Amino acid sequence: MIKIENLKKQFGETVACNIDQFVINDGDILGLVGNNGAGKTTLFRMLLDLLKPDEGSVNYILPSPMEEGHGGEAINPAESEAWKQQVGAYIDEGFLIDFLTPEEYFAFLGKISGMTQIEVDERLKNFEQFAAGEVFGQKKLIRNLSAGNKQKVGIISALFRRPQTVILDEPFNFLDPSSQLVLKHVLTDYAHETGATLLISSHNLQHTVDISTRIALLEHGVVIRDLPNQEANAAKELEEYFGG
Repeated sequence: MIKIENLKKQFGETVACNIDQFVINDGDILGLVGNNGAGKTTLFRMLLDLLKPDEGSVNYILPSPMEEGHGGEAINPAESEAWKQQVGAYIDEGFLIDFLTPEEYFAFLGKISGMTQIEVDERLKNFEQFAAGEVFGQKKLIRNLSAGNKQKVGIISALFRRPQTVILDEPFNFLDPSSQLVLKHVLTDYAHETGATLLISSHNLQHTVDISTRIALLEHGVVIRDLPNQEANAAKELEEYFGG
């Protein structure tokens, strides 16, 4: 669970985030939508302690194995690093180590996560269809991959350690239509298999509606609508908002 309280961020005269209270529940697939400048990336960066809020707080409520049925410990990402083992994220290619090949990059991620190379290779097999033969075995540094294949490396890296919270900013960007369709299955299958919480921003309303169980609509940094989407029933309201 993630609890946001009185979270504010302003750049000059521009209010990028102004959220009084918002709770992201365990197991939510939350689609974050809004026009350019709505504050989606700013919110994600504060969730990842990449940007300090002017006011307010973000807290990860980590499950406590010793207290079954209880909420567990509240962790502020600015005050503790305990949350990092349970959160995977990809915002942009700045998250990548681009002077490595994809194979070297994932070997590194595996090593710092205590995985053997055999375990790394087994884990990557889950992403073979998504990689589509274009990421691995190419003998290319990440910096020399196409924008779409860099995006694939980033998304795979966010899911690689099987975290309980995944944050992806515009994951469908740069992907061809086939890869976009595969990604929708990758994300929904991952959520169903692990029970993880997914936070996904996207300008593509159809993809967002297809995969999300809940949709938050941002405008000028404010969550103006919090829509249930269990049966893709948020589509009409979103179309009316953005089309009207």
